[in-house]
Amino acid sequence: MRYALTLLMPVLAIFFGSARAASEDVLIETELGPLAGTYLLPESGAPKAVALIIAGSGPTDRNGNSKVIPGSNNSLKMLAEALADNGVGSLRYDKRLIGESAGTDLSEAELRFDTYIEDAKALLAYLRARTDAPLLVVGHSEGAQIGTVAAAGEEVCGVIAIAGPGIPAGQIILEQVRPNLPPELLAKTEHIVAELEAGRTVADTPPELAALFRDSVQPYLVSWFAYDPADAVAALDAPILLVYGTTDIQISVSYGERLAAAGDNTILKVVDGMNHVLKMVEPDPQEQMRSYGDPSLPLAPELATRTNEFIDDALRKCP
Repeated sequence: MRYALTLLMPVLAIFFGSARAASEDVLIETELGPLAGTYLLPESGAPKAVALIIAGSGPTDRNGNSKVIPGSNNSLKMLAEALADNGVGSLRYDKRLIGESAGTDLSEAELRFDTYIEDAKALLAYLRARTDAPLLVVGHSEGAQIGTVAAAGEEVCGVIAIAGPGIPAGQIILEQVRPNLPPELLAKTEHIVAELEAGRTVADTPPELAALFRDSVQPYLVSWFAYDPADAVAALDAPILLVYGTTDIQISVSYGERLAAAGDNTILKVVDGMNHVLKMVEPDPQEQMRSYGDPSLPLAPELATRTNEFIDDALRKCP
């Protein structure tokens, strides 16, 4: 799918007194409707690089917040600010059908994983037209996989994949639900996942599993389950930093180990004590849940350090 890109309007500019200079909300027009994002520049206004930041799965917005979880954690907003402190600009955006990118001609039943990949490529083209600075791709969770696939064949200096899936998504779902489902419901889940992996939708989803496997989302899952994240890493020419946290209750460090072995230009960094929303949180379930809606918790310092070190090294080596 080819996209016609047009900057519709600068909606809002906010100036900060810190090392971050200006945050501009933008709408980028595509054939499927506008994508809304925030373009953040460092204090100098002349970034040494610009990163496209891609959010994770579900109704997660450009700042890393989900409408199904009370409160805000602002993890991706904090990450963008940490990049700005290192002189790196960024564009973070609401994925299609999410947040301010909900205005689209596409229904949930028509959405595919490839749609997100094409959107990311379109936004890279937008950035290429807007700035002469080198480009980077930064993705979190599902966004890490989207970004890794989208970056292949693109002129980017590096990819940063944070808490990304390391095995096909259908198998991740099974890993996550196995400890919590009764045997009969687990068997049904395994059957549904197997059918979706085979490219077939199912019509007999139990009500208890409707949130995961409702009819309108099954075509998207079929398209997503077909991708193995290791294949995307192997296809990359650009260097990729894989970052995982030891207290992440959603994504295992072992996924990073599998991905690191898949490519020739991979760097794996494990942040001790970092959870899935990029904060320093103990593995206690109550502390974990609170962190998903607590904007007072800062970004894990080592994540910012490792990310900025990787970027600086990648820029030195970038053609």
